[in-house]
Amino acid sequence: MDNTMDSRGKVNDLMRSTMEKIHEMVDTNTIVGQPITTPDGVTLIPISRVSFGFGTGGGDYGKAQPHQFGGGGAAGVKIDPVAFLVIKDGVTRVLPVAAPPVTTFDRIVEMVPDVMDKVENYFDKKAKEKDPELL
Repeated sequence: MDNTMDSRGKVNDLMRSTMEKIHEMVDTNTIVGQPITTPDGVTLIPISRVSFGFGTGGGDYGKAQPHQFGGGGAAGVKIDPVAFLVIKDGVTRVLPVAAPPVTTFDRIVEMVPDVMDKVENYFDKKAKEKDPELL
């Protein structure tokens, strides 16, 4: 029974070590990157998707004292760029990095901001035509 508890402790140590290494690789700066300012005053903030996984295992070998422990751990991290936040003249836009939308619904969702801008400009233009003193 004592050897079983000792083995669990060793596996727990392996898991803890693996998670610490993942924590070192992945932090909030990996997901929302450091702002980049261009000479013309545009600020770009990279946004990424982070996926990770890990596994750990071990076991006791041999019947004679002392028992031998064998174990291992592994981890993997995948970082995919998703978009950039583009800030220019106080206006923030999202510039996607991903492939173009595949479905019709995706295309419609992507078009909504541009359509809203065009509708707003249309109503502003009509209001100015009615009353030129409006700004």
